[in-house]
Amino acid sequence: MTDLLSLMYPWIKSLHVMAVISWMAGLFYLPRLFVYHAERGMNGDEPAASLVMMERKLLRLIMNPAMIVAWIAGLCLVFTPGIVDWSSVWPWTKAAAVIAMTWFHHWLGRQRKLLQRGQSLGGRRYRMMNEVPTLLMVVIVLSVIVRF
Repeated sequence: MTDLLSLMYPWIKSLHVMAVISWMAGLFYLPRLFVYHAERGMNGDEPAASLVMMERKLLRLIMNPAMIVAWIAGLCLVFTPGIVDWSSVWPWTKAAAVIAMTWFHHWLGRQRKLLQRGQSLGGRRYRMMNEVPTLLMVVIVLSVIVRF
């Protein structure tokens, strides 16, 4: 199995990077849709219906599959012998940030359901939450590239 993982490593890594890019795009865009929904769509206006559809499709058709593929490919990379030195700090900071990113993803899913029911945190709060994936991305990228 380890020989197969070593042979497949560049392919798995490529798949992981593509999945992470797709996942991150959704994590950046969904809170922005929530801002529009909270500020314009809560008044019973027509944009609310289209925003609800966009939010649902983004989460279910792009973000959820991308997150799953990113996790599976990432775990395959982690279990490739010689790739991760667990005595270093970087894999632990990356793991913590990825878990936080996954939690944020699920938080967005709960917020989508609340918005559908007419409950909103408000546009300002969603704008602030839009920065969370950026901060986590910085931690992840620095952890992997700098390997502190």
